[in-house]
Amino acid sequence: MFDFVEDFAQLGKYIDMPIQSYSSGMKARLAFGVSMAIDFDYYLIDEVIAVGDSAFKRKCRIMLGDRRKRSTVILISHSNNLLKEFCDVGGVLHNGQLEFFSTVDEAIQTHEFNQSLL
Repeated sequence: MFDFVEDFAQLGKYIDMPIQSYSSGMKARLAFGVSMAIDFDYYLIDEVIAVGDSAFKRKCRIMLGDRRKRSTVILISHSNNLLKEFCDVGGVLHNGQLEFFSTVDEAIQTHEFNQSLL
């Protein structure tokens, strides 16, 4: 497991440093690497795919796409493209209420409408 995380997170020599010395991006890379090293039935992902350089983002997308084949992924993101790429249905949290939609496009339209009211 350590070898997988070390290879995936690409923290280099920092892998052995105290976590409190990590930047927020390094912590996110480590956390995502640990999460992907374990086979879960469900993954809750919050914007972590947007962390790092383009090569790391691509690696995250590939890994997450692979996990979707055998697990459920719940993705929280402000990136419409990311949501469309990884989600089949959508939900919008507005005024403390979560409303589900049968398509991601419906959820995005509702979110954008709600934002226009602010």
